[in-house]
Amino acid sequence: MQGVNPLRSARAVKSSQLASDLIREAILDGEYAAGERLKEDELAQRLDVSRTPVREALRRLEAEGLVVVEPQRGATVRVYEPRELDDMYRLRAVLEGYAARRAAERITDSDLAELQKSCERFSRLAARKRVSPQELARENQVFHDGILAAADDARLAEMARSVIQAPLVYKAYIWYTPHQRRQSAHYHEQLVAALRRRDAERAALIMQEHVYEARDSLVAALEAGS
Repeated sequence: MQGVNPLRSARAVKSSQLASDLIREAILDGEYAAGERLKEDELAQRLDVSRTPVREALRRLEAEGLVVVEPQRGATVRVYEPRELDDMYRLRAVLEGYAARRAAERITDSDLAELQKSCERFSRLAARKRVSPQELARENQVFHDGILAAADDARLAEMARSVIQAPLVYKAYIWYTPHQRRQSAHYHEQLVAALRRRDAERAALIMQEHVYEARDSLVAALEAGS
């Protein structure tokens, strides 16, 4: 019985992982909207791979909650009801609040410096008269990822990201007013200040309030049919 060629297997895994990363990025950047079909042949052509790694990538993204794959219908970007998004934000507030608490206990000066830089970039974006939702979302993700990294808990980070990703499909920042953008920037500044003081309780409370403010904005917009 012939064994599996390890190099071929490695290439297949790499292609599938790369396809997952690129499709995920396109979904989170808003190239594919909630409910939109993801055609395997078009994705394969775009990514310059066969349909097999694309099919495997879509299954992986289904496990992450970003995609739904149905027999005879193929894959679509998953649609969430406002109630489901509300539940996700509640869980996110718990997980990220705990992450902020742990980060306050473990954060390094280098971590703080990177968070401060992200904070300043986000503030500049929030102050613009015109800014793309993608720019805001990306810098916001850099900031929140920085806190998860400072918490230094791989399992916690994985759990938190599983509930952070789905709402990004709905591009919450589209509905933010200039005041809401500034308010979000203020939360980031407060978080950095609490982390610098190593005030775990304060950091956790600020993070939870920040997450709930984002939840309220998104769910209200969806319920209004925006």
